[in-house]
Formats: sequence, structure tokens, C-alpha cells
Amino acid sequence: MRLVIEVIEIKGRCPVYKKGDKIVFDDGYRLNLKETDALCIHSLASILPYYNAIYRGVSPKDMGLGDGYVQCLDPLEFTGGGTVIFKIEVKP
Repeated sequence: MRLVIEVIEIKGRCPVYKKGDKIVFDDGYRLNLKETDALCIHSLASILPYYNAIYRGVSPKDMGLGDGYVQCLDPLEFTGGGTVIFKIEVKP
């Protein structure tokens, strides 16, 4: 099993990600460098609280994440940067 985190939307301008980029973890914790398009250390702050629970079968809806959506912490209105929306899913 693998955890796939996909960039769904970017509000503003992100210097790291583009729409459709993926971060892939094999076995729920091992970063797959061949299939990961990009990785920003700042975005991990939004992903880390949830990735292990989702991988282990906890419903994102039970955690208040809808279908598994989280977003980058960059407050684009104040930084001129970009807020990235991710979807976290378990895939075979």
C-alpha cells in the first residue's frame, strides 16, 4: 500500500509545486523518490499530523478533512506566495 498526496489547487504562486504534482510514500512512511514530483519542507507541517492515521485506515472525514484535504500554511495574502491544497489518499 502507498500514500499518495496530490496537489489539487494552488492559490497564488508556489515556487515548488504545480497542479497535479504528487508526493508518494511507500508502506506509509518511506518517501518514494522516483514517483515524488516535488517536496517542500513547509508543506509537511500540514501533512504530518494526518498522513499516518489516513494510511492506517482512519477516515479523513472523521478528522474533519472532508475527503482528505489539507493545505499549506503559507498565508498568501501576507507573503505574496501561494497556498497549496493537497489531497491525501491511500492507494494499492
